[in-house]
Amino acid sequence: MMMSFFDQFASPLYLGIPLIAIAITLPWVLYPTPSSRWINNRLITVQGWLINRFTNQLMLPLNMGGHKWALLLVSLMVFLITINMLGLLPYTFTPTTQLSLNMGFAVPLWLATVIIGMRNQPTVALGHLLPEGTPIPLIPVLIIIETISLLIRPLALGVRLTANLTAGHLLIQLIATAVFILLPMMPTVAILTATVLLLLTLLEVAVA
Repeated sequence: MMMSFFDQFASPLYLGIPLIAIAITLPWVLYPTPSSRWINNRLITVQGWLINRFTNQLMLPLNMGGHKWALLLVSLMVFLITINMLGLLPYTFTPTTQLSLNMGFAVPLWLATVIIGMRNQPTVALGHLLPEGTPIPLIPVLIIIETISLLIRPLALGVRLTANLTAGHLLIQLIATAVFILLPMMPTVAILTATVLLLLTLLEVAVA
């Protein structure tokens, strides 16, 4: 039995094995491997069609030079969507509620964009540190502020994502506990609370 509502966000261990490793590995087991045959089964066909449509939408606003990142970005998005959806099931563990995992994804990708921008278009990349038309006395201050905002961007976004997922899971658990407590005493109120729980679950699916 849980001692606290926040125990669901602790990284669990079983026989000394961190279950976060199993939770991260599980999504890749769920997806079927495409075969080399001309005709695939329906599941692989639907999976391939969805990934192709998703890739087209993701790469549409990018130029041809950015299309080489399609495999990395699509794989990352499918992976994150899968583990977030699995985390909505009862008695499961959501790895993306851990700040360490989110920062592990955020920092390398953010650093890659900064390094590639500095290498390919250094003038444009450095130009973002100073807005156009800035008065001369404010230039040193604005450069420092923009540099700090650039450096803390992965931390800020990682914390925001973690907080959104954590708050959503916590609200679902709180409202579900209220439904179980109110059901024998006030069934009508319990049904209304369960309706709110259903709407919140749909919102969490959208967040995931």
